[in-house]
Amino acid sequence: MSDESNPTTLYVGNLDHSVSEELLCALFSQIGTVKGCKVIREPGNDPYAFLDFSNHQAAATALAAMNKRVFLEKEMKVNWATSPGNQPKLDTSNHHHIFVGDLSPEIETQTLKEAFAPFGEISNCRIVRDPQTLKSKGYAFVSFVKKAEAENAILSMNGQWLGSRSIRTNWSTRKPPPPRDVRGKQNSKASTFDEVYSQSSPTNCTVYCGGLVNGISEELMNKVFSQYGTIQDIRCFKDKGYAFIKFTTKDAATHAIENVHNTEINGQVVKCFWGKESTDLNNSNNQPTSPNHQVASPTAQWPYMYGNVGYWYPHSYTASHMQQPYLQSYTGYGPYGGYTGCQGYRMGNMQMTGPGATMNSGWGATIPSSTSGNQMPSVPPQ
Repeated sequence: MSDESNPTTLYVGNLDHSVSEELLCALFSQIGTVKGCKVIREPGNDPYAFLDFSNHQAAATALAAMNKRVFLEKEMKVNWATSPGNQPKLDTSNHHHIFVGDLSPEIETQTLKEAFAPFGEISNCRIVRDPQTLKSKGYAFVSFVKKAEAENAILSMNGQWLGSRSIRTNWSTRKPPPPRDVRGKQNSKASTFDEVYSQSSPTNCTVYCGGLVNGISEELMNKVFSQYGTIQDIRCFKDKGYAFIKFTTKDAATHAIENVHNTEINGQVVKCFWGKESTDLNNSNNQPTSPNHQVASPTAQWPYMYGNVGYWYPHSYTASHMQQPYLQSYTGYGPYGGYTGCQGYRMGNMQMTGPGATMNSGWGATIPSSTSGNQMPSVPPQ
């Protein structure tokens, strides 16, 4: 039987009317063991079939080899089979979801489910996989019907060895539904792990989390983000409503952005984005760039400085989406001074100007006297 993360059943469409189950089974059996084959014939339509393989790897190999191959003078369309229409998916939105991190790549869904089964009734168990390679991304979600059972599982399984790694368990952060007035106006497609990972340099491990008007603290940030990996440092700017969380690995930071962005923390929907690392601020060739390698403009992306890291909103997140305090002025972390509205700055011997302020040597800023707005708080030098 196929499961959600390791399917074994293929759909084969656009078949010739003369095809038989025996012929189709013989064709696909050259690639892997076929456990069952069913050809569906409907009046007025070409036949299609479902083939169930003995294991996921055989099915995946058959999919890659047979899709768009000509058989009986017709090009077959091969894909993963969907669940039967008469078997609606169980609604687990009101169930209690556990995040399982640091998962060994060899762990399969059944193994994970068996590890958590002693704690109570499991309604869903899903290992998150790359949509192209179907390899595990190193984390999973386990859903329990009862909250007490989920809580017991978190306390008991955190730090336990499963396969070759010690797993981490915590409550899963659930994404809230979009407001009614903006549904359909925004792209609901969430970024995948690979999409988030590729938006930054291989050494960037820091996450920007904004949108927390009330209740922001290091303790809260640690509680929310520690489930995704080891945190090296947390800096909170309470009066501005955002924080910087630096992880020890980029994978952990990627998981954090992927899962926390657009979720609720203390009843507030937060935004999580990458930073753009800059290892030498005095190097004139080391220009701050947005994810698509262009200098950010006041109508596109806005940087935030933390140590030697500039934080950039994604290309689609324009200034019109940002809260007013973010559009006014920024103060660099430590000795690098402040700058206003990205209107102009100098890096090394290269000066880049916009319609406003001109920056001094390095990152120290001369802010025009006419500039208004509250600056970000300066952090005392370490």
